[in-house]
Amino acid sequence: MITVTLRRTFRSVAFVPSFGLVASLLCAATLTKPAFAAGAANPSAIELTKPGEPASQHSSAERTGVLQTRDELTLRLTADLGSARIVPLEEGAAPVVRYSVHLETDAPVPMAQHLLEQYSLTARSISSGVEISGALPPQAAHAVSGAQFWVQFEVSVPRSYSVDVNTQAGDIETQDIGGTATLVTQGGNIRTGKIGVNGLRGAAAGHPVAKLETEGGHIQVLDVAGDINAFTAGGHIITGNIAGDAVLRSGGGHIRAEHIAGRAELDTEGGNITVGKAESVVNVHTGGGQIDFGEVRGSVRARTGGGGIRVIYVSGPMEVESSAGSICLTRVAGSLRAATAGGTITAWINPEAPSDNGVVHLAGASQLSSGNGDIVVFLPRNLAANIEAIVESGGLHRIDADPVLGLTFDSPASPNGSPLHAVGALNGGGPLLKLRTIAGKIRLQYFDSETGLRESLIREEKERLTQRFSDIPQVFTVANKEVVRTGTVDSNTEEKGDWLESWIDKKARPFSPMRRWMRSKAGEPSLFGWMANRSTSFRL
Repeated sequence: MITVTLRRTFRSVAFVPSFGLVASLLCAATLTKPAFAAGAANPSAIELTKPGEPASQHSSAERTGVLQTRDELTLRLTADLGSARIVPLEEGAAPVVRYSVHLETDAPVPMAQHLLEQYSLTARSISSGVEISGALPPQAAHAVSGAQFWVQFEVSVPRSYSVDVNTQAGDIETQDIGGTATLVTQGGNIRTGKIGVNGLRGAAAGHPVAKLETEGGHIQVLDVAGDINAFTAGGHIITGNIAGDAVLRSGGGHIRAEHIAGRAELDTEGGNITVGKAESVVNVHTGGGQIDFGEVRGSVRARTGGGGIRVIYVSGPMEVESSAGSICLTRVAGSLRAATAGGTITAWINPEAPSDNGVVHLAGASQLSSGNGDIVVFLPRNLAANIEAIVESGGLHRIDADPVLGLTFDSPASPNGSPLHAVGALNGGGPLLKLRTIAGKIRLQYFDSETGLRESLIREEKERLTQRFSDIPQVFTVANKEVVRTGTVDSNTEEKGDWLESWIDKKARPFSPMRRWMRSKAGEPSLFGWMANRSTSFRL
């Protein structure tokens, strides 16, 4: 069943569907949810509101019908404006497409009937499935000024059907879809259940199972049995389990993906990015938000223009970069490149299973760089690596390493801020691990010196991710109410600023050796102090 809700207000100009017009949408009352007339094929009579009734007079018409079809075909719905809701037929039902279109206007009664009759609706069976299209001819709008118009489509489709919906303005909502889904709106939200639940018979090679696009709303989708391509010009994107590749792009909203089995390309111009689990190559970018990863069984490239980066575990190569935020990596198994202009980097180096001689190696040369922040690295005792630590604006106590590491200083420590350089070879040496900060400190400790802190950080981050994905907001709802409230991802609930520094600072409080090191100079700030509704209304 698909529901398309539309309300348009008429002026003495022609309607031209465009994003510019959609931007002028006004909040308005929704329509009464239309009821299906099973088997009805002809429009029902126009129902005119009687004069003298409370509130504004509304006139309405109902168009319903049933079309015979076959399983595993496609519904194509095109509307010049409106919202859409799709549900499957009952289990075991005969393959038909049942539709109901509710039309409503508050135009004066003499003009209302003409306006409702002028609405163009076609529904026909074609070789590939069923095609439904609705539009209000522009000339019909010229005759009425200041009136509003609503349209609501509801369509039930076979459970194995694919769906292709395109509306110039309005929300799109679906329940589970057996085949593929292409959902496009120029100005509404998109919310779906599972997509591709009956297999991928309708997915052509090189085409995603789910293609979702909106020029101004939010996108929420549960599971997708294949690839997904989702774009919103400014809203949030929330996904469940993606069985294939994921390309998720937002002009400024948050992106949350619970699980991505294939390659992931996530991009937002300013929101936060959260990924619970990924199993392949991950490439994410945000213009200024925070980045959170749970577990990634592949490689990671993550960039943010200003927020922090927090990663529980990555098995492959990792490249993370922040223009100003802090970086926390609780298990680094592969090669690593981490850079921040002003934040702190904290990393636990923990490669995979040791070789026959009991030592472990990084997969390749690694480098951690910070401009004004500190670098804190914890190493396993069986790591074979060459260590190089550099503090450009050096001085006394700027590099603090466990004596067992055996680092040697190329230049003597001095209080005048001259560069400080230390090197060492652990367990016979191995791939280079280079640590460099311009004005911060460097601390090198063995992995087992701060196990409590690491375990606490991992536990809290897992709980946080679980909560985030179990508390998915309702992106939008279509209901028989005067005002439809649109739920969103509340930006106020997303962390702002460099949450990472305050977060680690809080978790580090029980671990006094770490905090004592951070406050090694009187008056010097702690390292972890640095680290730690809608129906659519149009006026024409």
